[in-house]
Amino acid sequence: MVLLLFQPALAQNTPVKDLQGRVLANGEDVTGVVVRNATSKKATITDARGHFSIPVKLNDTLVFLAVQFKSKKLPVTRLIYNTSFVNVPLEPFVNELQEVVVQPFDLTGDLSKDADKLELPQDVSAEALGLPNARQKIPTQSERKLQEASKMAFTGSAGGFGAGGALSLNPLINAITGRTKMLKKRVAIDRKYAQTERVQQSIVDSLFIDTLKIPKDRIADFMYFCEADPGFSGVVNSGDQLRIWQFMIDKSEVYRKNNGLD
Repeated sequence: MVLLLFQPALAQNTPVKDLQGRVLANGEDVTGVVVRNATSKKATITDARGHFSIPVKLNDTLVFLAVQFKSKKLPVTRLIYNTSFVNVPLEPFVNELQEVVVQPFDLTGDLSKDADKLELPQDVSAEALGLPNARQKIPTQSERKLQEASKMAFTGSAGGFGAGGALSLNPLINAITGRTKMLKKRVAIDRKYAQTERVQQSIVDSLFIDTLKIPKDRIADFMYFCEADPGFSGVVNSGDQLRIWQFMIDKSEVYRKNNGLD
């Protein structure tokens, strides 16, 4: 009886340790799986090989979340707490669709057979046709305007600067009036906005709400807050998902404190 009364106290006094582990899934991408300690509210994500490290105490509960897997809860038992490394198998999430009747369209439902019956249009993309510069990045509207404002152009006869020829003074005029500088700032803003959109689209709303504790109607404002950080572009451009996620966690704590959301 006395021993049972002391067990909760012993669990609470267990020191925090970093639990090392790896998520496993047959043939599935295990990058970016969210590993969340539901007890301490701490979270991390897996690397390209599925490895993770997260602080735990005895009797904590870990939750594994990813759109391609079924969510899984893992209680930190004494056996898991005392182990040096844990493997966590995840099951693929299969979204079962309602049955679709295809017989009226002379289809069998077997893709290997039905594909031969379909008349598909030819690929007429620039890349398929082998056109030059097919892989060249298409500039944005702001980038095009900057190019036009900065480009030196000669108009007139083919005889160079002879009779009938003239050198466009637009680049010089744009530099003097500040238009070129303004366009450069607009290009930089557009690029940073594209970075912000890319990060926001890579994170489901439930992670903003449940893990970062950002209300749904404040997500856009929170992303603008992150974008205003001088280190934002460097973190995003690194392509390191763990670094990006840790940046988001750190900024969420500051944002909640500044806005009285804790």
